[in-house]
Amino acid sequence: MKRIFLLIATLVGLEAAAQTTETTKKDWSKIDLSGRSKDHFMIQYGSDSWTNRPDSVRTGNGFSRHFNFYVMFDKPFKNNKKLSLSYGAGIGSSNIFFDNVNVNIKANAARLPFTIADSINHFDKFKVTNIFLEIPVELRYYTNPENPAKSWKFAIGAKLGTLLRAHTKGKNLVDKNNQTVYGNSFVQKEVTKKYFNGTSLAITGRVGYGIIGLQGSYYISSVLKDGAGPSMNRFSLGISISGL
Repeated sequence: MKRIFLLIATLVGLEAAAQTTETTKKDWSKIDLSGRSKDHFMIQYGSDSWTNRPDSVRTGNGFSRHFNFYVMFDKPFKNNKKLSLSYGAGIGSSNIFFDNVNVNIKANAARLPFTIADSINHFDKFKVTNIFLEIPVELRYYTNPENPAKSWKFAIGAKLGTLLRAHTKGKNLVDKNNQTVYGNSFVQKEVTKKYFNGTSLAITGRVGYGIIGLQGSYYISSVLKDGAGPSMNRFSLGISISGL
């Protein structure tokens, strides 16, 4: 009987402790984050695509991808340290690969020519690359702001960019029978920004744990200038590495 009373007393004590824990809420406005870094690097890598493509804009034959690198500054909210505003600057790039399509960015036409090249000379590997200077801004939420390395993280935001460079790169020119014309090592580059939108604006989102997360971006601005070709938008999805 004594053991039963001891067991009941123990269970009552545990229940009271659990109730106390549940009813006691931590005041996140008073935690000390002075030891947490206020700036950090953010690296992003993943796949890219252009939405609303017509049949002539046939992508593939390679991994269309992006690589972004930013320096970010993090400012926690005073009244709730689980929330912070982050902003920064860096370089973003997009590489879109095409499947037997010639994209002539040096053309004199008003619209950028996309030519299906199944029955004419074309490059075995061909891509369009855009490089931007970007300014990202994020609203962030941490489940454990005192220890970001062991915290779930969520972020929504936007980024504004300006186009620094646009070029195409073709490797190994082949004929309609896929026979090389100049050899496998032949490479041709063309550089011009005239068809591409000089300003980019994207909506962004991230979710992750510790330094690793998933990230996505949808670019509201079109890939090409108005009247320079079909109205297409860029969509990115990949992984991010970030200290915060």
